[in-house]
Order: sequence, then C-alpha cells, then structure tokens
Amino acid sequence: MQEEAPGSDAEITLRRVTSANVSEICELSDTLSEEQRDFVADNGTSIAEGFCSESAWFRGVYADECLIGFVMLHEGSDWDDGIDCPGPYLWRFMIAGPFQNRGFGKRAIEKVADRLRARGARELYTSFGLGAGGPQKFYEKLGFVPTGGMFDEEVEVVLALNGPVHR
Repeated sequence: MQEEAPGSDAEITLRRVTSANVSEICELSDTLSEEQRDFVADNGTSIAEGFCSESAWFRGVYADECLIGFVMLHEGSDWDDGIDCPGPYLWRFMIAGPFQNRGFGKRAIEKVADRLRARGARELYTSFGLGAGGPQKFYEKLGFVPTGGMFDEEVEVVLALNGPVHR
C-alpha cells in the first residue's frame, strides 16, 4: 500500500489482478482484525478460486493509486464452483483494515452495481455469517435485504439494482 493514505474524495477504481499487484492484494488480508478474519476468506484463496471458475470476475479496489481492497463476483451458470444463485453473486469483498469506515466500501459496491446494471442485471446477491465482526450492518446499510434463504450457513441477501446504493 502507498505511504500516503487516500482522502475520502479519492476516485475508486476496480483494476485487474496482475503479476504486478497480486502479492499486494494477498497481503491485504493481513490487515483485517481477528474478528473479521472469521468472516472474510483470504484474498490468496479467493484469487485461486477465481482462476478456477469460468464465472468469476475479480479486481483490486483502488482509491486513487492506493490499493485498498478486493472484490470478486460470480456471474455465470457453472455451478461446479459451489455458487448456485439466480443472479450475479458478490462472492468475496473486503476493504483493508486501515481504509474501513471511510465510505470506500460503499463506493466500491456502487462501482460493482453500476457495472452490473450496464450488463442488464437487476439484482446482486451475497451472503454473510452472523456474529461480532461480521458485515451484516454494512450490507443492510447499503440496502441489501434478506431473501429468506441461506447459503451454506450464511444469510442470503439481495440488492435491487434499479436505483442507487443507499446512503
């Protein structure tokens, strides 16, 4: 990560994982609290799983030129990777510890939602575990609502993409 922290007005971009940034993206996992690590897969594992799936789309999340997170979607119908969802699924998402609670996560999800809307998607699904350190409040604040279903042992939620992500 860069020495100078980006300001809250930094431009958020989603950039391809390459040989130049893969190690740095993997190292972001070490910035999470012990509580959070129980809810967020290691980025190295996520990248490996992404390369093994024909339906994965994954990117580093940047604030200006500073790497701050990782996002991975499942956008297809190859259920051999364990994802069985009626629409695009936010498979993995994390913002590094030093950059949390600054609005970057919300803005990154907005970028993902914009990308999906442009592709004709009407909903974005995800799931999360419950408990201290979990992301439930983050997703609720963005407008994700429970579907009533479970994904493994996680609560499944969906975000309608017919409007902006909630403030």
